[in-house]
Amino acid sequence: MAQAVEEWYKQMPVITRSYLTAAVITSVGCSLEIITPYHLYLNPKLVLQHYEIWRLITNFFYFRKIDLDFLFHMFFLARYCKLLEENSFRGRTADFFYMLLFGATVLTGIVLIGGMIPYVSQNFAAILFLSNSLTFMLVYVWSKHNPYIHMSFLGLFTFTAAYLPWVLLGFSFLMGTSTWVDILVWNLDISEFFS
Repeated sequence: MAQAVEEWYKQMPVITRSYLTAAVITSVGCSLEIITPYHLYLNPKLVLQHYEIWRLITNFFYFRKIDLDFLFHMFFLARYCKLLEENSFRGRTADFFYMLLFGATVLTGIVLIGGMIPYVSQNFAAILFLSNSLTFMLVYVWSKHNPYIHMSFLGLFTFTAAYLPWVLLGFSFLMGTSTWVDILVWNLDISEFFS
């Protein structure tokens, strides 16, 4: 079994493997209290006034506690990031990296600018980690590239890939997690920039 996992890991494309590794190490490190999430979260004041620039990157690696939601996000990250990198971005690793970088930059900008707008700033101030949003962005972009693929959700019902973001949004709602973070991605339709 260990060889199968090792082989699966080695066959992943480089960007997917790197992001998955960073996410798992960061989340496990926080769960084991080797590192603290307080040094990872997105805080504009600490970034601008104390030059803690790493927060612009590390907030995309921490997926909170290790539970069922974490496992689902790791599955979606591994599956859809890999599918995008191997199929839609085959032979264009740099383009895939820049798509991720562009998506992360726009998501960070939305949160930072949204935090300055009266009446909605409280919602944006509650967003400390954008890892779920970036994973959801990958699923969203994949579903835009493959809208006619038939899928099944937990064996309960079938749908086409175009509806996958809606199904996941409903699942997040049923799990009791914040859907506000996932909705950020729908303002960010970057799939046509990197086709």
